[in-house]
Amino acid sequence: MNVCVVGTGYVGLVTGVCFADLGNEVICVDKDASKVEMLNNNIMPIYEPGLEEMVRRNREENRISFTTDLATAVKNSLVVFIAVGTPPKDTGETDLCYIEEVAKEIAGHMEKYTIIVNKSTVPVGTGDFVRKTVEHHRRRTIDFDVVSNPEFLKEGSAIADSLNPERIVIGAPNNHVAMALLELYAPLEVPMLITDVESAEMIKYASNAFLATKISFINTIANICERAGADVTAVAKGMGYDSRIGKEFLQAGLGFGGSCFPKDTLSLRHVTREFGEDTAIFDAVIATNEDRVPRFVRRIRQEMGDELKGKTIGILGLAFKANTDDMREAKSVEIIAALQEAGASVKAYDPVSMDVARTMLTGVTFARTAYEAAEGADAVIVVTDWNEFKLLNLEKLGEGMKERVMFDGRNIYHPEKARKFGFRYYSIGR
Repeated sequence: MNVCVVGTGYVGLVTGVCFADLGNEVICVDKDASKVEMLNNNIMPIYEPGLEEMVRRNREENRISFTTDLATAVKNSLVVFIAVGTPPKDTGETDLCYIEEVAKEIAGHMEKYTIIVNKSTVPVGTGDFVRKTVEHHRRRTIDFDVVSNPEFLKEGSAIADSLNPERIVIGAPNNHVAMALLELYAPLEVPMLITDVESAEMIKYASNAFLATKISFINTIANICERAGADVTAVAKGMGYDSRIGKEFLQAGLGFGGSCFPKDTLSLRHVTREFGEDTAIFDAVIATNEDRVPRFVRRIRQEMGDELKGKTIGILGLAFKANTDDMREAKSVEIIAALQEAGASVKAYDPVSMDVARTMLTGVTFARTAYEAAEGADAVIVVTDWNEFKLLNLEKLGEGMKERVMFDGRNIYHPEKARKFGFRYYSIGR
């Protein structure tokens, strides 16, 4: 099948290359000419395990191409996926300006029946908005359908999630277009749910908000555990054995970040308000998450005598999660800002996201290794749960420090192990 994907961010690039790997002819379009040039030279604009190899292979086999020419891509494709950014406004409302811009361009270039698929995460009602936009801007009466096909990718495992999804959700206005999307996804042989467009849009938001709720819930439990002398890791493990609850997203820590959970929960709260419904549950989830870093920093100040001026702090991990270079809503940014405001100097290291971090952080000394980040530090803070950090030689880490003090924001070490190597060790909910 001839497929066009508009947007080459995490969702668009992974979607395009995976469809190509399934044997389709895919044209990926982006208005950023420098990004297109990078991709045509097999240079990835994002870090995602396995992505570079897959792009290279499918380019060599002429199944995927990259261009800024949306007009030609639309004319040559049956299915056009919209995978552009949907950033939040100050109110929490989703900004659909990029969606609208692409819909207008698609409308102007259609020459035959076209299936337009919203792959971007959008609030309920966006499918109808896109349909009306295309109807208004098409040059002549050409049939088309608008479908909602939300993605459920996790950064760091996006390729595997695309090729081995737990489910495919297709929100379609009629059976004809639903069957066309089923044919596209058929090689994956996974459960497929066909719904109306609005339900598909709600499934995405409801899923992300529910996972965000699990994270805020276990972090609240962690707060209680700290007061009561309980161990939140044991509590979460006991909860996770219950099949009704499950073990996923029950890791206490610094809260949720990244490009999805924060903005999607805010957007769903905004939609809820627009419909005149109560937002108390979303208010609590968001408020709990917003307090995670301030609470953590208060703990650091308390344990270090409240005076951080002149202290050097080593930061282990900058990306919002392991196996990605994504710094969007990363807790490291918030922590570093608080430390610097208190007068501390910061040394930081991340296995992958250093280049991205340099464009976002000022006044930070970037180290080449975790051990270098700890050299001369009064304390180290674990911010991202990279496997590399889990396997550090703690004796070597502590040797170069002024004081062996560690604040583990991801609970990657067992307290007894850290203390065995002489660390004053502080973690979450333990």
